[in-house]
Amino acid sequence: MRRMLAALAILILGAPSAMAIEEPSFRLIKKEKDFEIRDYAPVIVAEVTLSGDAVRARNAGFRPLAEYIFAEDRKGEKIAMTAPVTQSPREKIAMTAPVTQAVGQGDSWTIGFTMPAKYTMATLPPPANPNVRLTEQPTKRMAVIRFSGSAGPDQMENKRRELAARLEAEGLKAVSAPTFAFYDAPWTPPFMRRNEVMVEVVVQP
Repeated sequence: MRRMLAALAILILGAPSAMAIEEPSFRLIKKEKDFEIRDYAPVIVAEVTLSGDAVRARNAGFRPLAEYIFAEDRKGEKIAMTAPVTQSPREKIAMTAPVTQAVGQGDSWTIGFTMPAKYTMATLPPPANPNVRLTEQPTKRMAVIRFSGSAGPDQMENKRRELAARLEAEGLKAVSAPTFAFYDAPWTPPFMRRNEVMVEVVVQP
């Protein structure tokens, strides 16, 4: 257990600066200040769904995912760390503006950890925990807003609304619920954190 918790701390903290951390590959389509449109390559994600408020679900989701990637609950090799850790509401919520319901409030959240690109569904070790599942995600075009801060429920909702308004201004149609991405440890000073909110959009001809 102690070794697993140490590994979990490394996952949340991020690796030392000398170690490169793999992130999902994408092609940048458009960038205006903190707003970007990206085309993501297909990925495989290990994910778990938990109930509760956003922050508690995020924190609770680390443990089973860490146990899987660090081979604490299964046999086989460890899986290299990647960034970010993602969080999205289990139920689909429209990305229109304005919206009166806060995303994930009192609902279930899916916490995800992207697998390194070298793996396939056939080569990844199966999770021992039945609550951890591996899913394949196809190529997607994502609209993204980057932000700093502690990413509590109020800020998450504000940034989701900001992204929804930006989509409306850009004439873009969302086809997914918002996903939040977190790249830093909870004890990183909030002004130094890298967070993102993103949603899949229709690829326009």
